[in-house]
Amino acid sequence: MPVDLSGPLMSAFKKAKKEYEEAVKRGDMEVAKKKALECARILKQLSNYDEFNRESYLDKAKKWEALAKDIESGRFQKTRNKPMKEGSSRPENGKEEESEEEKFRAYVRNNLIAKSKVKWDDIGGLDEVKKLLMETVVIAALRRPESIQPWKGVLLFGPPGTGKTLLASAAAGSLNATFFNVKASNVLSKYFGESSKIISALYEVAREESPSIVFIDEADALTTKRSEEQSEASRRMLATLLTELDGFQDKKSDKLVLTLAATNTPWDLDEAVLSRFPRRIYVPLPDKKATKEIIRINTQGLDISKLDLDAIAEESVRRLYSGRDLKNLCQGAIWNMVREENPELHKLAELPFEELGKRSLRTRPLEMRDFEEAFKKIKSQLTRKDIERYEKWAEEFGG
Repeated sequence: MPVDLSGPLMSAFKKAKKEYEEAVKRGDMEVAKKKALECARILKQLSNYDEFNRESYLDKAKKWEALAKDIESGRFQKTRNKPMKEGSSRPENGKEEESEEEKFRAYVRNNLIAKSKVKWDDIGGLDEVKKLLMETVVIAALRRPESIQPWKGVLLFGPPGTGKTLLASAAAGSLNATFFNVKASNVLSKYFGESSKIISALYEVAREESPSIVFIDEADALTTKRSEEQSEASRRMLATLLTELDGFQDKKSDKLVLTLAATNTPWDLDEAVLSRFPRRIYVPLPDKKATKEIIRINTQGLDISKLDLDAIAEESVRRLYSGRDLKNLCQGAIWNMVREENPELHKLAELPFEELGKRSLRTRPLEMRDFEEAFKKIKSQLTRKDIERYEKWAEEFGG
């Protein structure tokens, strides 16, 4: 498969364009002309990798060449203070048009950035996993010898509901970093070429907003193994993602852009993707100690003195409950208590919201019978065979 260089070329174009703008600001027209021609050359190269936008790239290249000629002839100086279209050699009156590149950047800023307030203490258990992630985050910010480089990519894998998203949120929250929460549905587009452009815009904004944590949930949906059946659009998107994960733009930069990817099916990932995630961390089901911590976190504010946490934890571990299952278990027990203490609760729905705010919910200490009822309703989707498969993959490929 030919290597798709559209990602690196787009980065090179943005760099040349920025240098052109800086040269114009300081009045260095010789450098400005040189950079305008460089932009034209790169756009021509880009046209070779996007047949659907080829004419657009070539048209923009011609405008940059015309711009270079205007600079050389002196015509540019007469109109340099007027607004210009992206890539145009002619200024226009009125509002500046938003370029396609800016639209994708705006999409990233408006849809993929989240502010995380999650801290490490908010996660019950997973002590070893948290330790590995803490090391990754801390070393990226410390002064260190050049040969000691922080991880750029970390793969979190394990059964569903074990806290992979929560771990990524804690990494961003503890660092006060910009958190990019990316799901497959945010990136995959029915329009040819858009997915790869969203990926490029994502990492460009992440570098601008560093320190940044890019969390790719459902990574297997984006990076399944390449095959003959895979569409050209999917191959291009994967090639762009691989280029960004290589992080060649950041080789000599002190900006932190850490990519955390989560998957429930690590064996489905493309081999090239796995190589970009040298740090692979198995996020297992909670053990007895972690289960007790998770129960305490999910019953905060309630009296649990009557509970036998050891018995609940043992039964939960036997049933192969994940962290998500345990949260649902606690909610089930809590609602059993709430309904007992407030049998007429549903009738209050007839009252206006303001009136409800004057009343209080009746509660009592949680009891074992509440959890016994909840156990009847919460079923794990996992089997012992599933867990053995995760453990085997972790032993062979984890790192």
